[in-house]
Amino acid sequence: MGQPESRENRAAAEQSELPPGQRLQRGWPVTHYGPVPKFKPDRWEFRVFGATADGDKHCWNHQEFSALPFSSVVADLHCVTKFSMLGAEWGGVPARTVLELAPPAPEATHVMVWAEYGFSSNLRMADFASEDALFATHKDGELLTAEHGFPLRLVVPHLYAWKGPKWVRGIEYMTADRRGFWEERGYHNIGDPWSEQRYSYQEEPGDGPEL
Repeated sequence: MGQPESRENRAAAEQSELPPGQRLQRGWPVTHYGPVPKFKPDRWEFRVFGATADGDKHCWNHQEFSALPFSSVVADLHCVTKFSMLGAEWGGVPARTVLELAPPAPEATHVMVWAEYGFSSNLRMADFASEDALFATHKDGELLTAEHGFPLRLVVPHLYAWKGPKWVRGIEYMTADRRGFWEERGYHNIGDPWSEQRYSYQEEPGDGPEL
């Protein structure tokens, strides 16, 4: 029989799963800018607009969006503040489902994710369409709390967590890139944690919108 894994070996294995500069987080800290919005289900609407394939805006109310196909992914969350939460189970509506129901125009290259209070985050279309990108309603089988983004937050596991806003209300398809809320305030336009793309001064040519 094999020997039980030591605490030191287990810690080393977990550390090896972390992007550079990150530390393992055992809980889930609450981090956000501004107040927690109050959810009003009768007024809530998810919108897809901008460069859509048919030129129209597409909308779902909360009941309709909640009825969309539910999926789950097991994925990590890496915060730019340097904590990482490993192996969370996220449940919700895959971003690819939204792309199928409200497809972008062929010339759309980026997505702006819009959330409460006008908060926004820009993504390359390929990042938004990635297999694990999910509009999450649940974590580890439980509904998200308001502080963690209920009723809807975007999870894009291969990017820093700020690229997936809390309290999402819709997406805008774009034919050219433009910076979102934190990107306008000095954060990296792409946000790959494995390349430690934390701040805009680290950007290489082509990483951000043309001036």
